[in-house]
Amino acid sequence: MGREGVRTEVLGEEFAERRARALEKLDAVDPHKRPGGIEADPKRREWFEAGYTLADGDPAGVPWAYLEPRPLLEDWLQSRSLVGLRALDVACGLGDNAEALAGAGARVTAFDLVERAVHWARERFPQSKVDYQVADLFNAPDEWRGAFDLVHELYTLQALPETLLPDAARALASFVAPGGTLLVISRARNEDEALGGPPWPLTRTTIESFAVDGLRLVLLEDIPPSGHLLRHWRAEFRRDEAGA
Repeated sequence: MGREGVRTEVLGEEFAERRARALEKLDAVDPHKRPGGIEADPKRREWFEAGYTLADGDPAGVPWAYLEPRPLLEDWLQSRSLVGLRALDVACGLGDNAEALAGAGARVTAFDLVERAVHWARERFPQSKVDYQVADLFNAPDEWRGAFDLVHELYTLQALPETLLPDAARALASFVAPGGTLLVISRARNEDEALGGPPWPLTRTTIESFAVDGLRLVLLEDIPPSGHLLRHWRAEFRRDEAGA
């Protein structure tokens, strides 16, 4: 998940302070901050669950919750109509990005690994048309295979250890319908830049590696730092129409 700076002009300094304290607590219990972390929590499930448990109802305690859609998704949506399209929001968190997709006209299914996150999203948007579900990216419902015209992934991949990325790429590709698009938004780093993390910003090579199982990379934007946002990738992958 992302660790971009909180927009204090929107959420306030006090929110930012609570967020900083929450990050310290989560870092202290993150096995991936110590040797052997991959073996201790290979899918990061325990850490994600800890984020919502320690938050105890305070959205500032969830470091990847911004209470608004992410700017690079909003910018992408401005030039597109999703009316009638079937969209999947991966690792939806508290639901803001899923609601933005629905606001653009899509019929949205949104899922998260953590049950508390899904309940929280439903509580925040009680009148929503989004179908919020609890699901595992690596063990998703069979009926999602090839079912979506748009699959949106933001900040999930950079929260996963590199060993999981090939499986994550295949899982994401499996959701994309013929003629559909996979949109990936992630923090970026150079190939020779120290990995650090978590989170682990992705390299160009890693982003390009998500063109698997019939997906083609059709657009890769290298977006420089601006304001509170760090450098990012925004990538579009496309599956050809059946029989094309």
